[in-house]
Amino acid sequence: MSEKVYHELCETLAKRRGRYPGKDIPEFYALAEELFTKEEAEVYNIIPKGFHPAEEIAKVLGKDLKEVARILEGMADKGLCTAGVMGEITYYSAPVFVPGIFEFQFMRGTRTERDKKIARLIHAYKAAVDAGQAPPKITYPTTRVIPVDRKIQAENKIHTYHQVESYIDKYQPLAVSTCFCRHEAKLIDENDNCGKPDEVCMQFGMGAQFVIDRKMGRAISKEEAMEILKKTEEAGLVHAAINRQEIDFLCNCCACHCMILKTALVQPKPGMALNSGFKPVHDSDLCTSCGNCVDRCPTKAISMSDGDVWEVNTDLCIGCGVCATGCDFEAIMLVERADILPPPVDQKALLDAVKASRN
Repeated sequence: MSEKVYHELCETLAKRRGRYPGKDIPEFYALAEELFTKEEAEVYNIIPKGFHPAEEIAKVLGKDLKEVARILEGMADKGLCTAGVMGEITYYSAPVFVPGIFEFQFMRGTRTERDKKIARLIHAYKAAVDAGQAPPKITYPTTRVIPVDRKIQAENKIHTYHQVESYIDKYQPLAVSTCFCRHEAKLIDENDNCGKPDEVCMQFGMGAQFVIDRKMGRAISKEEAMEILKKTEEAGLVHAAINRQEIDFLCNCCACHCMILKTALVQPKPGMALNSGFKPVHDSDLCTSCGNCVDRCPTKAISMSDGDVWEVNTDLCIGCGVCATGCDFEAIMLVERADILPPPVDQKALLDAVKASRN
């Protein structure tokens, strides 16, 4: 029987929701007791929503400030809470399992025995939760694709939020870390390797500083960020981020492992659940019918029939541009989709849109 503090942790994570909230099942307690010590679980349970200094959290707990600050620092190092310095004060926040704690466990790319154990426990918990419920229904997309903007036709209006380079130019510091989805899979089974590059997930601004401070990734220059971007596009990975105009992370996803893409692909119309606001168009005069675009498409949205009749299924197409970057003959470009709304301005606007979609 698990101790009371872990049952309270389950209730706390259930209230905070996320992709995998707290569930009162054996797999939860096996995982929670490996991730959290009892004192860490106690601290996590009382951290209010938002960011708070250690002094405030210590008062709620009724414990010594130095002791609580020590616990919080240890939790931040383990990816059980986030931390950021404003002025001379460190503020802490309690992330949910996903997005948050699960990803933080694998961003370092290490392969210790504990890493492997945590990967197995997380996988078992996700499988148990998934088995007990239907796939998540996306009523309004919380993530979006950022297109390969150099493949957008010139006459189309390209906003800054359609350009990864604009975020690279804007933010400092920048960080890169290991793709947690692909790394988790390899920790469980070393042969589960799609061959895509791993050190490609980027963070911007305060999010990058947290990753750098806690050694979950490393600082990179703007020049290296652009090199990583080019590498991901050559590999056929999809640029994905939170569905708002300001972002603090960029995933570079494969359809075989990455949660953002896999969640979209189980929707009735993946192209409406995750999209860039663009779609590919094809120039038959330039096309050689090599089929590379068909092979590269992460959602299987492109087909060629009768040898050279090129078609795109917009119910499946997410507008990533992976087909276009793989075309050596410049036969594919991206154009705007009229049925995709622009990303919400900020987090509040995104949450409002999600709530409105459920009514």
